[in-house]
Amino acid sequence: MRCPFCQHEDTQVKDSRPTDDKSAIRRRRFCPACGARFTTFERVQLRELTVVKKTGRKVPFERNKLERSLDIALRKRPVDPDRVERMINGIVRRLESMGENEVDSEQIGRLVMEGLESLDQVAYVRYASVYRNFREASDFEKFLGKMTGTEEDEVFREEP
Repeated sequence: MRCPFCQHEDTQVKDSRPTDDKSAIRRRRFCPACGARFTTFERVQLRELTVVKKTGRKVPFERNKLERSLDIALRKRPVDPDRVERMINGIVRRLESMGENEVDSEQIGRLVMEGLESLDQVAYVRYASVYRNFREASDFEKFLGKMTGTEEDEVFREEP
């Protein structure tokens, strides 16, 4: 493992232990060249996934990108980070176990929407606003109307 500080190629593992949910190995490392200490995480990867964008462009799947999008949706929300990590692990497992190396970005978006709907309603709406490309307040009204089961013109109507 290369040192992220000095780029030395030979670092030493000082401590290894599984993460709380047992989905990864956390390793504390030491660089003998510069003396820096840092942490790495090892996860099982069943297959290399490629994401097929709406435009047809293909890019490698990045777990970090999924984590960042969820961090944005969940910003300042009272959600336990362990629940978020379990949700991410579940999404990645489902994608890897589908048997396909190529996955549509829309499929990933649907899995995230499913997870957020049960995790946090505000984050669900935040993510949906980007995923479904809301352009106007009326788009939110329609979405919230479907979400709550009320008619779209009853949502946000004030009493006379």
